[in-house]
Amino acid sequence: MIGVSSLKHGGSGFPQSLIDIPSAPKELFWLGSPPSQWLDKPRVAIVGSRKISAYGRDVTAKLATQLAEAGVVIISGLAYGADSIAHQAALDAGGITVAVLPTSLDHIYPSAHANLAKQMANKGGTLISEYKLGSTPHIRNFTDRNRIISGLADIILITEAAERSGTLNTARYGLEQGRTVAAVPGNITSPNSQGTNKLIKSGALPVTEVADILFALNISPKKAAANRIFRGSKQEESVLKFIREGVTDQEELAVRAGLDGAAMSSVLISLELSGAIRPAGGGQWLPA
Repeated sequence: MIGVSSLKHGGSGFPQSLIDIPSAPKELFWLGSPPSQWLDKPRVAIVGSRKISAYGRDVTAKLATQLAEAGVVIISGLAYGADSIAHQAALDAGGITVAVLPTSLDHIYPSAHANLAKQMANKGGTLISEYKLGSTPHIRNFTDRNRIISGLADIILITEAAERSGTLNTARYGLEQGRTVAAVPGNITSPNSQGTNKLIKSGALPVTEVADILFALNISPKKAAANRIFRGSKQEESVLKFIREGVTDQEELAVRAGLDGAAMSSVLISLELSGAIRPAGGGQWLPA
């Protein structure tokens, strides 16, 4: 398959967080962006029920979107339900998302998510597998890949899971690997939330808003705002970058961005209306 590369255990570029986990993969095959491009960023694995409820769908999409907007890499398994919802929400937010597959990269599973996988690989994300091209899929792969999902993450977030959900395997791997396990509480009468509610009773971090996860990642609201993804014109993105780096004077911003006064004013107005910046008076501008 064109574009597939590999990383050997202990070799250059191999994720450090996977080196010492139990049953560490000997080799990783990847497609898309090199893992080195996102391994230095905060990473959250979002997993949950395949037969997800409307509540679980809304919660998963909301948290994945807000985390991606704050510059957090979203990791999951491309499965139906919570996995694909988290991947898609991260993509829609302009963020980076990574999928760990239970099959080789020439056999995207499920096949219904082949287009989603292609989007991820083409938009800064990565598809990862420990299986060589042409490998025959085995049912145990679906459980085994969960140790890589948790191993790549700083935090494992379970948004919805029944009492016997396979998703809880990822939580178990995460605990064995010393990762923070978090869960979204749900209706105590809903079978779909029995697994997550039990995790919280057992000590998992309860998550009711994105701030809970950002705090656990040691990302302050100010830093999250600075990392917030903004999609606009090249001029707007350039000016916003300078403002986030500490250049606040309108005249200096115009010089750095190579804009005349009228163009600079137009860009600043657009950024203010989008909520990305705020005026500080005296021709000074600050991140919102």
